[in-house]
Amino acid sequence: MSLKRQRAGLAASPQPLAAILVSMKLGYDEFDLSGVARYPLASRPSKVRRDDFAAPHHPGDSVASWLERLPRLLAAAELRAVVDAVIAAHAAGAPIIWGLGAHVIKAGLSPLFVDLMERGLVSALALNGAGVIHDVEIALAGATSEDVDAALGPGRFGMAEETADAVNGAVAAGVARRLGLAQSVAAWLADRRPPHADVSLLCAAARLGVPVTAHVALGTDIVHMHPDAPGAAIGEASLRDFRYFASWVTRLGGGVYLNCGSAVVLPEVFLKAVAVARNQGHDLGGLTTVDLDFRQQYRPHTNVLRRPTAGVGRGVHLTGHHEIMLPLLAAALVERTAR
Repeated sequence: MSLKRQRAGLAASPQPLAAILVSMKLGYDEFDLSGVARYPLASRPSKVRRDDFAAPHHPGDSVASWLERLPRLLAAAELRAVVDAVIAAHAAGAPIIWGLGAHVIKAGLSPLFVDLMERGLVSALALNGAGVIHDVEIALAGATSEDVDAALGPGRFGMAEETADAVNGAVAAGVARRLGLAQSVAAWLADRRPPHADVSLLCAAARLGVPVTAHVALGTDIVHMHPDAPGAAIGEASLRDFRYFASWVTRLGGGVYLNCGSAVVLPEVFLKAVAVARNQGHDLGGLTTVDLDFRQQYRPHTNVLRRPTAGVGRGVHLTGHHEIMLPLLAAALVERTAR
């Protein structure tokens, strides 16, 4: 039926409003609220109380005082929980393992981790391949992170000679000594005493005896583009690092694993290490895992925070920029250990 004929039919036989209201399944009846049950406010459990509120900062106060004045709610409470877990693990002699994505190093945070290593707050360190590369460049030149947009067009991206020669040469030599990938590069740097060793994670690891691993996906790192990249050695060394890492994870009961800035590689490696630890019957009870990144993503949430701690521990998100959140966390740890 055409719209014109429909309109003509409606006009010819209009339906009274009363009839329409009677035919409605639900009408315009107002609910009577006079009989609702109420209770005294004081009798209700509340999730936010005055005792949990923040306190104003006073000029000249310490970092410890500032941290104590944070509200005991939401992310501030989570930050405190992470600090408590790390301090408890440190006191009990349980492992504190830090997994660092490359952006953490590019954000200028290496000196903080060197300091934490010196204070005994890093039991072991896990990097990805890009993390090794940035650390090597910092150790050798005091600078890293090229402008990819500017270098890609002219074909110069990733073609720095010293970087590739150092990493590829170190890995090839290290595998001959049955070393892991990060261990090989750390040993290479330690032998050469580079000018910026004081801000290099690998140099600090070699100096302090902190074990370090690197977990590499072939083809993802600039050193793989160079003709002398030793594919077999890279694969063997990185697999050995997985086995080192898995041995650390077997002892993580009561300890802490912190994934900082790795969205894919390290969360996947961690989950597989947990899998082999569980396969061999290792107890991970009391494990705390942390993901610290500027956004919450699937793999860290699932493979670091949720699956490994289910029924045995706790996973904590700390969401924010590395260059702000990690200095805050490091400061809180330093203050607590100084008491």
